[in-house]
Amino acid sequence: MRLFFDARYIRTDFHDGISRYSAELAAAVHAAAPARAVEPTFLIHDPAQRALLPDGAQTLLMHGPTSWREPFAARHLNRFAPDVVFSPMQTLGSAGRRFRLILTLHDTIYYRHRTPPRDLPTPVRVGWRLFHLSYVPQRLTLDAADVVATVSETSRRQFAAVRLTKRPVVVIPNAPQRLAELLPGGQGDVRTDGPVRNIVYMGSFMPYKNVETLVRAMRLLPGRTLHLLSRISPARRAELEALAGEGSVVFHGGVTDAAYAAALADHAVLASTSLDEGYGLPLAEALALGVPAVVTDMEIFHEVAGDGAIYVDPRDERAVADAVSALDDVETRDAVIAAGTAHIARFTWQRSAGILLDTVAGLAARGPRRRGRRR
Repeated sequence: MRLFFDARYIRTDFHDGISRYSAELAAAVHAAAPARAVEPTFLIHDPAQRALLPDGAQTLLMHGPTSWREPFAARHLNRFAPDVVFSPMQTLGSAGRRFRLILTLHDTIYYRHRTPPRDLPTPVRVGWRLFHLSYVPQRLTLDAADVVATVSETSRRQFAAVRLTKRPVVVIPNAPQRLAELLPGGQGDVRTDGPVRNIVYMGSFMPYKNVETLVRAMRLLPGRTLHLLSRISPARRAELEALAGEGSVVFHGGVTDAAYAAALADHAVLASTSLDEGYGLPLAEALALGVPAVVTDMEIFHEVAGDGAIYVDPRDERAVADAVSALDDVETRDAVIAAGTAHIARFTWQRSAGILLDTVAGLAARGPRRRGRRR
């Protein structure tokens, strides 16, 4: 059985969410494929992407995902006769395909917040905004697949609520990266004894992320420091500095994964007062490291963290401060950490790869897709 895995979203400079999802899932699929009689081929557009795939992975070089050729991608891939093609995004051109197709839509957040990723070319950014003005283009795109994948049960429910696709939706969960491997002493180097000294935020500074509540809460948390790890514009930094007052806030302007792990490991709590989220990967990463969290009381965070977080009203800085302070209690902190570690253990790339390969097997059993017919 020939599976083509679209690995063109793997970045060669630094991972964003889609890139990490692609790379981790690709590695797990490559490891599990031989036992499933699956021959995976990884689609790339830059030879440098080979270094980010497992040793010995079979690759096929083609155009980039933002190329004008993308709408005709299926006709190009037909020549290689794959049984199933999986893409971690939904934009792979499907017209004229003669193979089974799985497209992925991670979440619906861009319908609520239409700002596209900044690194996309201007024409693509304009098209992105237009595409998300209505659900109709997305419905047409997803219905061109045989199966639609997503990363959470929350997203699957959101798809159903707006009738986003007629196709079956399978959840191939996101999973945290293994930050403990980046610490000098591994998992044992995580320091959670004693009071919380550091509040760690990893994420963008877009308005819906509502970092303002975290910054204001620091006025109520003397002796503790808020670490804003991500890159930030000078104008946005000035806005948040004005809110901080006497609160201790450090702007890191972007950090390596190792520095991110070290920040979480130092008597820290992961915090987010976001008003909306597609998933919440930093939350999953903190829990996997054995670090407690204080986050917004919303559906997706409950799915990711279970009882491994304290949930708060995202607009109430007093509630945030009280939640952080509550983790100074040894029994409370230990219970939250234990619950989070147990909950996040169910999310692994091996499990996600198994779900994908089960889906691939089910599609391949239906035989090749015939032009003009849908089975």
